[in-house]
Amino acid sequence: MPVALVNGVKLHYVRIDDGPDDEREHLVMVHGLATSLAFWYFQYAPVVARRYRLTLFDLRGHGRSEMPAEGYSPAHMAQDTAALLDHLGIERAHFLAHSYGGVVTLNLACAQPDRVRSLVLADSHLSAVRHVETRQEWEYGQRIQPILDRYGVDLDTRDPYFGYRLLTRVAEFQINGLAVPPELSEVVTPLMGKTGNRTAAQWLHLMASTSAEREMMGDDGLALERLRALKFPILAMYEIGRASCRERV
Repeated sequence: MPVALVNGVKLHYVRIDDGPDDEREHLVMVHGLATSLAFWYFQYAPVVARRYRLTLFDLRGHGRSEMPAEGYSPAHMAQDTAALLDHLGIERAHFLAHSYGGVVTLNLACAQPDRVRSLVLADSHLSAVRHVETRQEWEYGQRIQPILDRYGVDLDTRDPYFGYRLLTRVAEFQINGLAVPPELSEVVTPLMGKTGNRTAAQWLHLMASTSAEREMMGDDGLALERLRALKFPILAMYEIGRASCRERV
């Protein structure tokens, strides 16, 4: 598997270009937390690669990429992404980003907007809008909280970083040999897909041995004025329970 030393860290990446050598545009797929490029690789990449020249990579601390002691803020990971694009000779690309990967990609877009042709966000939550609470979001939290309480998961769905903390709790279930309750699995699968014990152990090691938790749960750098300055198309998609919504920005 290819590895690039960029921005002081070794990043594992995969390029898929099964189509003709034509003028197809680049697409970069960025995964979220507690998973890896495998989130995209098996189900989505073979289909998407028919139309785009596709690049997948593991964020630092994830998958087969290096796990340094620090550098896990969205801004720092955006620098990783830009450096990888430079290494691969990709001047401009479309992006499809999931969860925290969307936060990383938006930081890249704000810092280097000319590198992004378009962006699709899937379940990416931004600090600039965390204080905005809709009725639908609150009803969702009310449905989830009893499930957490029933299985002794000491989390509050009103916590802005609830999703991140839930990843750790589910990883602990897996590592301790406990079956993740189906109700809880339904909540967490949209965040991290289906992962095994190796990925769960890696996530817990990342949380325990690096500054990742502090950096990831800090300011994401995405003030509304920065986002409003972006000129390329953005499509944001969110799943709330079994319902979903889409918004064009």
